[in-house]
Amino acid sequence: MLGRRLGPGVHDDGGFLVDAALRDEYPWEGQFLEVGDGVRMHYLDVGEGPPVLMVHGNPTWSFYWRNLVKGLSADHRCIVPDHVGCGLSDKPPGFHRLEDRIAHLSHLVETLDLRDVTLVVHDWGGPIGLGMAVRHPERIRRLVLLNTAVFEGSLPLSIRMCRWPGVGPALILGLNGFLRVALLRAVADRTRIGGPVARGYLTPHRSWADREAILHFVQDIPLEQEHPTRQLFLDIDAGLTALEDCPVLLIWGEKDFCFTPEFRRGWEERLPRAEVHALADVGHWVMEDAHERVVPLVRDFLARHPLPLETAP
Repeated sequence: MLGRRLGPGVHDDGGFLVDAALRDEYPWEGQFLEVGDGVRMHYLDVGEGPPVLMVHGNPTWSFYWRNLVKGLSADHRCIVPDHVGCGLSDKPPGFHRLEDRIAHLSHLVETLDLRDVTLVVHDWGGPIGLGMAVRHPERIRRLVLLNTAVFEGSLPLSIRMCRWPGVGPALILGLNGFLRVALLRAVADRTRIGGPVARGYLTPHRSWADREAILHFVQDIPLEQEHPTRQLFLDIDAGLTALEDCPVLLIWGEKDFCFTPEFRRGWEERLPRAEVHALADVGHWVMEDAHERVVPLVRDFLARHPLPLETAP
């Protein structure tokens, strides 16, 4: 069922958004949707018009998409969920794998009955969002991909270290190291991450329990042949053919330490008709490094690939 609407700047996480500077960055009211066992997923539903579904990765949350929401919500309906365990969603104990997260997102899309969706994904948002999309291709019209993958490639040692027994929990849960390092390494221009922006990422993940999803995302990367999520990744990759008629915009931060240009080339092989913008001076968090360039690119892409007249509002 749909949950209650929150008041402006008021969230039941112990005072988040009391900070006026954070309210300026993230000024919207949120809603909750129960996704099973009483667990609530928080999401934004901002603006009116054709729906744009923005799916975040790890260790981010809907805050990552705030500038795209500001840039599109005047004439689009922006739906922006926080994965369970992330952002302002509930943070229950227990491991949520990719399959669970695809189910949560599918439930949101079906509950809101979203159709003619423009799907925008980043990082883990790629497997989650595209995992939903290949199961519901009739609901998807356009794709925007930012530094993500649903196929194999080389990952840095720093990511692999976070999966070592004992090391990962100590770094991620104890020290909040994965998120704190991301604030340094995920952008090419570190001056863009500071003050209310850094607080926006850190505030929802203040305690050991608040960081469990960050660790579980890392542990769910299917590096091993026998990993329980590996087959699902392969299935999503193979299922991209169901989306082959969708116009695709690929925006890539070429300075990404994780999803290097090797992954961009992987997408170009799979989606040869995609419109590609490789941003040479941009890191992994593309929206933080270059939202001033990304928003116009997305708006232009949507204008050049309008919805059919019979479905446009």
